[in-house]
Amino acid sequence: MTVEKLFKQLWKQYVSIAPHAQEINDLFLKTQKSDIINDHIALRTLGFDECNINVLAKNFTDLGYVKQETYDFKSKKLKAHYYSHNNPKYAKVFISELKVYEFDKKIQNFLKSIIKKIPLNILNSDTLVTSGRHWKISYEKYNALYSISEYLAWFYVYGFRANHFTIYINDLENFDNIEDVNSFLKKHSYELNTSGGEIKGDSKVCLEQSSTLAEETSIDFEEGTYSIPSCFYEFAKRYKDSSHKLYNGFVVASADKIFESTNQR
Repeated sequence: MTVEKLFKQLWKQYVSIAPHAQEINDLFLKTQKSDIINDHIALRTLGFDECNINVLAKNFTDLGYVKQETYDFKSKKLKAHYYSHNNPKYAKVFISELKVYEFDKKIQNFLKSIIKKIPLNILNSDTLVTSGRHWKISYEKYNALYSISEYLAWFYVYGFRANHFTIYINDLENFDNIEDVNSFLKKHSYELNTSGGEIKGDSKVCLEQSSTLAEETSIDFEEGTYSIPSCFYEFAKRYKDSSHKLYNGFVVASADKIFESTNQR
């Protein structure tokens, strides 16, 4: 496995349930001569030893990625790490996990039961992060989990895959700021996540972010086919920090609102 091959697989899997991301990527490609640079991807998982952040991260650390910072999202019962590669062309990787032991025993036992359905050869493979879901799903259960945690309900349906990719605004040839990016998206009828405002963060925290609302996709549940939110596309503008170096981390207050891009409308 190479970094290029892994990200190609992640992208293919991602746009299969969020084709609007491919459409948006193509729209921006038409405005410039070079390829679109991806700032980071994000993945979701559960905080069990079998599949926690460290387990997913191995798919990337084996390819040269190094852990950087840790973040805590107390209200959503999440924690996250981000990883970067010494090759600046490779996107950062943001992996979060649900703090499963902060939920009641009934939820914990249910989550343990679905994780047990993942074959060991998959858990130990270099393609775990693209392996998707390994259990049957109920629409009734999805809604019950959603009432507890949107993050949990999303993972229950989609499993291991990229939750979003992110266009790196700094590298765009014809867009200097995030406001123009957002206007371009709305002009082409894409809905933005307005939780906390269309733009999360500012130059003072050295990072501005915006995102589309997750695209609705048809999913086959045990009870039938229902349309639910899938994945979204993010956009990031980075600024230099006090040491005059480009800030490469993340801002908890902003990321907390970005998570809500997969909320039901």
